[in-house]
This record gives sequence, C-alpha cells and structure tokens, in this order.
Amino acid sequence: ARGRRAARPRRRHHPLVAMLPWRTRFRRSGLYISPLAPLLLGFLVGILTILLGVGGGFVLVPVMLYVFGMSAQVVVGTSLFQTLFVTAAATMVHATTTKAVDIVLAALLLLGSVTGAQVGARLANRARPEYLRLALAVIVLLVAGRIALGLGARPDDLYSVELT
Repeated sequence: ARGRRAARPRRRHHPLVAMLPWRTRFRRSGLYISPLAPLLLGFLVGILTILLGVGGGFVLVPVMLYVFGMSAQVVVGTSLFQTLFVTAAATMVHATTTKAVDIVLAALLLLGSVTGAQVGARLANRARPEYLRLALAVIVLLVAGRIALGLGARPDDLYSVELT
C-alpha cells in the first residue's frame, strides 16, 4: 500500500555460527551470535597475517559479510579497527625476529595508504553496498587468478625482471 515503508530484510548468519553456544547481542553490528565465532575468526586471521601477510581484508571482510551477515558499512569499520592492532603486532614480531622491515619503504607506503584511505572513505560513503561487495568479489577473483597463473607459469630466470 502507499505510504508504507518496505520491511528491511533481516540479516542472517551462517547456520554453523548459529550453533555455537553463549549467544550475545552485538548492538552496533546487529548480530546475536556466540562470541566464539569472532574469537575463532580473529585467531585464524592472526595466523594468516603472520604466515602470509594476508588476512585482514582478504579473509575477514568476506567472512563478516557472508558468514556473520553484517552490513557492509559496519564490516569496513570493524575490519579496519581490528586490522590496525593485528598489523601492529605482526609488524613487531617480524621486526624483532626477522629484522626484515624496510622502514623507508614502509613510510612511503604509509603516506600513500593514509592519503588513499581518506579518498576511499569519501568514495565508500557515496557507493552503494552492493557495488562495494561486487568490487571486493572482483578483486578476490583477480588475485586468485594471478596466484593460479603464478603457480603454473615459471619465468626463465627467477631473479630477473624484463621490461617489454
């Protein structure tokens, strides 16, 4: 009928998440799930971050969107906040154990990332959540394709770069 607001679709989480005990309400994200789910996800992300240097956005965002059923806006903020601390801890572990941190390169990357984050925040406020999820899916598929290509194709000389 006219003048009536359409009902918002309820976000649902994965049945495996629903089976976990001690359900708790997470008001900002609109979830009613066990705290074990984010705890286990965080544990997995921490391991992936240390071992592979991935995890924050690459694993955390799709899981929060599609397994936990969170809204895209809350996922982005939560992921960034969580990634801040995991990245700081991983950086300290790498810096102290492997001595493999290039501080000049890191400073340049930080400058570019902070600037890009400001632009990205403005773009994210204007973009529809469906488009953000589509962009994430395309990026994940492109990265997966590039990794698959790298597994099968080997250059003649592993330690050289040729400009064509």
